[in-house]
Amino acid sequence: MAVTELTSSDLQSILQFTVDLAHSAGKIILDGSVAIQNAGSNVDEKKNSVDLVTEYDVKVEELVKKEIAAKYPAFKFIGEESYAAGSRSPLTDDPTFCVDPIDGTTNFVHGFPWVCISLGLIYKRRPVLGVIFNPFLNFLYTGIKNQGSYLSQNGGPPLKLPLAKSPKPLATLNHAQIAVEWGSDRSLSSLTKRSGSFHRLAGDPSSGVVKGRMVHSIRSLGSSALNFAMVAQGGLDIYWEIGCWAWDVCAGSLIAQEAGCTVSGSHAVFEATKSTPEFGQMTEEILTGRKYIVIRAIGDTELEKGADAQKRIIEEFYSTAEDYNVS
Repeated sequence: MAVTELTSSDLQSILQFTVDLAHSAGKIILDGSVAIQNAGSNVDEKKNSVDLVTEYDVKVEELVKKEIAAKYPAFKFIGEESYAAGSRSPLTDDPTFCVDPIDGTTNFVHGFPWVCISLGLIYKRRPVLGVIFNPFLNFLYTGIKNQGSYLSQNGGPPLKLPLAKSPKPLATLNHAQIAVEWGSDRSLSSLTKRSGSFHRLAGDPSSGVVKGRMVHSIRSLGSSALNFAMVAQGGLDIYWEIGCWAWDVCAGSLIAQEAGCTVSGSHAVFEATKSTPEFGQMTEEILTGRKYIVIRAIGDTELEKGADAQKRIIEEFYSTAEDYNVS
């Protein structure tokens, strides 16, 4: 396909191709899980003992890259394992697949079924299409820019996201169920700031926890893409992460936004954009910035618009969680 402009029809065609590709990749993931659990397999460390890659991450990425090149030779490709191996293609205005072959590799190695393949398409430096497929649970999340996002379970009909007929209100941060992750940077500085943030989010201020919010619960699914998907679905209210990469969040951010979620970046990005028309847009700065927050769709009340509630609760969150940098 010679690319001049991607139309709505083009994106529908690309979506079907991407869904088929995700199912093909899912078979490799399932076979790999059996091999690892039953006989052991090659598991290597990229950065440290919690930043893992298996031969199946590589196999899935090789399949995906080959199929995309055959179908869409003009498209660019950014993949986690290619990047780790030294292929550092810059982001351009060209259509670019951004792929995490196995998101949740640590879960995959341990046989914990929150694992997915995440396939995003970037065009003009913004996500325009996303597919997230969990072959263990047979959950398929899809989305196209300005065309909504959907969940299909066990091959069933697509259900529009969020799953609630009308988004629920969310009065304050302490009513929220949030997702966080421990990440692969376990250095003292980043771990202290991360765990301190978790401490304040969970803590009871009436029992002496300074800035304690006592949120309903804190979850860690072990997969950035599935955390985004669960916020889009409405099962999580907020997901906050520092240390991910574009391939971790590309598909999920598009699916979330199409479900009425608001996505932003670091504390500084949020402050700089919260009063501008750009707020809530997945810009290149946010996509590649390695700092993300997403909040689910919130229903309007008599006193407040849902969009204003999303912004207010992000402010609550960022007054509680500490920003920091990772290696």
